[in-house]
Amino acid sequence: MKVIGLTGGIASGKSTVSAILRQKGAYIIDADEIAREIVKPGKPAWKEIVEYFGSDILNEDGSIRRKKLARIVFSDEKKLAVLNRITHPRIVEEIKKELEACKERHEKVVVIDAALLLEIGLDVLVDEVWLVSVDEKTQVKRLMERERSISYTEALKRIRAQMPLEEKLKFATRVIDNSGDIENTKKQVNRIWREIEKTWEDSQHETQQFIS
Repeated sequence: MKVIGLTGGIASGKSTVSAILRQKGAYIIDADEIAREIVKPGKPAWKEIVEYFGSDILNEDGSIRRKKLARIVFSDEKKLAVLNRITHPRIVEEIKKELEACKERHEKVVVIDAALLLEIGLDVLVDEVWLVSVDEKTQVKRLMERERSISYTEALKRIRAQMPLEEKLKFATRVIDNSGDIENTKKQVNRIWREIEKTWEDSQHETQQFIS
């Protein structure tokens, strides 16, 4: 089983690359989905978050108002650190469980889709780190278009709260430039996928020769 760590800053287009890889047959472990799951009403992480941040961050149904919580933590490093301390270990634990399940099912390629892949140490679980890169100006523009209620300053705070692109590049096995259109991104992903397929074929050929 080949495990790929897919990362990139907020609004870098990581989800677009993840969707392309899913279409090609890769099994996706989505860290954002796990993050949403572990903070559902009544769960341990939810209880800790409400205890620290108060009930003002809740919707009527008890779910967390994610945008309100984001505004709070991205304006206060201490509060962001508290939220991370509550959620990150649980996210890592769930990802490890999913990886074990993938091994049992004999999945061929598994992608851990995580913006904070490097920050929370998930890179030790993968064979390769794929980084989706984009310049900060484009990143801010895309984030403001996606989250229509946030200002330029808020967008910049969220982007700069993550590890800088220059630092992430040091860990990247492969880099996908998503500054252009989706067709250009698809071409890059297709090329990398073909390289991986060739590696599989060569490996299988060597194994068959060894057996024979």
